[in-house]
Amino acid sequence: MKTSYIFLADGFEEVEALTSVDVLRRAGMPVTTVSINEGHEVTGAHGVTVLADSLYSDNDYSEAEWLVLPGGIPGAPNLAAHEALCATLTDQDERGGKVAAICASPAVVLAPLGLLQDRRAVCYPGMDQGIEGVNWDKTAVAVDGNVVTGNGPAAAAPFALTLVEQSLGRDKAVEVANGMLLDF
Repeated sequence: MKTSYIFLADGFEEVEALTSVDVLRRAGMPVTTVSINEGHEVTGAHGVTVLADSLYSDNDYSEAEWLVLPGGIPGAPNLAAHEALCATLTDQDERGGKVAAICASPAVVLAPLGLLQDRRAVCYPGMDQGIEGVNWDKTAVAVDGNVVTGNGPAAAAPFALTLVEQSLGRDKAVEVANGMLLDF
């Protein structure tokens, strides 16, 4: 199976990033965390510092299973400011590759890149204000083609389980959810 990449910037929302890593790995999916900082250390929005598996420049993203963006402030704006990452996300979408973002990142990163144009999506409540051309929904998680979005920290597990479902099927997602005592 192809590797999924979860991008970390200072100010990332810890529960969204780490839940995604955990759930995908429980499903047996290869996952690499990626620091967009100069070093491997990345500090989340609530002061939790993690060591990313790799730096942005360490990886070839052309065969990625998923490119995943946690939210958080200033994490999402920091991701949006990384030009190479933005180009990678655009390339992934253009070839029909899978892209996922949660919380602030759908509105702050994906929408300005045009990746949500005419698509159904969700984001942290209120972040969608003034963003046109997106079919903003009120669900916790939205799937539209190759793009999955989640609305915030409470949706972290359903968001990650949806990625598993999209890659490995409903049965595998339910199996992982059951092991975590979650309904899915």
